[in-house]
Amino acid sequence: MKNVSILDCTLRDGGRIIDCAFPDQEIKEIADKLANAKIDIVEVGFLRDSKDVKYKGNSTFFTDVDQMIPFLDKSKKNTMYVAFIDYGMFDFQTLKPFNGESIDGIRFGFTKKSYMENRAELLECMQEIKDKGYKLFVQGVNSLNYSDREILELVDMVNEVHPYSFGIVDTYGAMYMDDVDRIYGLIDHNMDKDICINFHSHNNYQLSFAFAQEVIKLSRGSRKIIIDGTLGGMGKVAGNLNTELIVDYLVRKLQYDYEVDDVLDMLDDYIYKYSLKHKWGYSTAAMMAGIYKSHPNNVIYLTEKYRLDTKDIGKILSMIAPDKRQRYDYDNIQKLYIEYVADKIDDYQTIQELKAAIGDREVLVLVPGNSLNTYREQIDDYAKEQKSLVISVNFIADNPEAYAFFGNQKRYAMLQKKRSGRKVIISSNIESDGDDIVVNYHSLINRGYKYFENTTIMLLNLLKRLEVSKISIAGFDGFDAGKASNYADETFQNDRHVAEFDALNEEISKMFSEIVKTLEGKCEIKMITPGRFEEILE
Repeated sequence: MKNVSILDCTLRDGGRIIDCAFPDQEIKEIADKLANAKIDIVEVGFLRDSKDVKYKGNSTFFTDVDQMIPFLDKSKKNTMYVAFIDYGMFDFQTLKPFNGESIDGIRFGFTKKSYMENRAELLECMQEIKDKGYKLFVQGVNSLNYSDREILELVDMVNEVHPYSFGIVDTYGAMYMDDVDRIYGLIDHNMDKDICINFHSHNNYQLSFAFAQEVIKLSRGSRKIIIDGTLGGMGKVAGNLNTELIVDYLVRKLQYDYEVDDVLDMLDDYIYKYSLKHKWGYSTAAMMAGIYKSHPNNVIYLTEKYRLDTKDIGKILSMIAPDKRQRYDYDNIQKLYIEYVADKIDDYQTIQELKAAIGDREVLVLVPGNSLNTYREQIDDYAKEQKSLVISVNFIADNPEAYAFFGNQKRYAMLQKKRSGRKVIISSNIESDGDDIVVNYHSLINRGYKYFENTTIMLLNLLKRLEVSKISIAGFDGFDAGKASNYADETFQNDRHVAEFDALNEEISKMFSEIVKTLEGKCEIKMITPGRFEEILE
């Protein structure tokens, strides 16, 4: 029994790359030919509030269901027609009841923020769609944004509403296969069996076709599923799953009866001309949008406005707060761009010189934890015995041959006199007052963490760039609210941050663990003083 349906959203999601400005005749022909090719569900466009959109034709931004009637061939009984409503962008009081002449169903999309803040109103909107006689498709935007517990809560709501389908939505093209398996499993095991699972992905990682096959496999031929696609993968930035790929797969592998040649004809007749004027599909900029779960408009703006290198686009995306990346604020991006270029430097030559200076020596990192005092003699003996190259973190070591690394402007300024005549490395966000060795700040941090500016982690990332083969660490104690002092030097102590110690320890542990895993087999790392993070090396 056929359990997989294809939903083609070329006229809606694909059309976003041209602001949905399809000519009326083309809308009619695409909708008709998709139905002739036996595509199960055709999405004909958006349904938007008439106060925001003035419908004048030649567009798939509609304001009334009656406007869609001329584009639909209702004689095709095996094809369902739907439109998409974004929560907050349509007045449901104006929704006319289903009469059999216009669309059959409505896809209702909402963000996690809307779900958390306006759940009761969302339920009212969904019930209104059902009460007016339409099939309800529930689309929770950006499924990755929900925790497992939140997904289960969402499924409870879906079971209560009992729509025609509930969607797994990879809004920012950020999923990997394990994400698909995990989210599908949670939903499949807890959602009523007669509700379809609708899968909608964006192709930032070039995984949409693989995801579609995985969802089909996970359905085990029993759960009814809907796979979204667009002709030619048409869509903003990376675009969508190619309808023609999933059609061909289902025909060849599962003997479905779609008309492949009719779908291919549409690529030549309609989509090719758009591909000449509008670029979509894989690019490294699209990959960055997936990595940082960013709205595609942010990538488009950075690419077109500043002509940036791909790695720079990624760095600036990482500077946008995670919740703001899913929207677009060009003023904010411009501000971040200015901030980024102000301290971005080309440190290639500097890195080469530091590599030469270190050679094959072991690097001893002195972190300013209190164990530097407790184990002072052992540390000194170890450094002499191993002939280590010593680098201190945010302070000046007694050893005159040691380097000092600073990633903190305040500590750098406080030690101006002590730094005189010493070898000092600073990250480029520090305002230098001397002849310092400057390395690119943005290459040393991971903005996915709240405490990404931890200087010890920054130094370890620098040593990773320097391809050091042996690292020993002393004084990497971690933070303990019960201790009178967590530092070897009392000037470091800041009681205002005691409440953050648990969060600091957790994040430093995660960042350090990532570095250790990355360097496994390439660099030997060990602790020579006891500390909270020792177990990561075990």
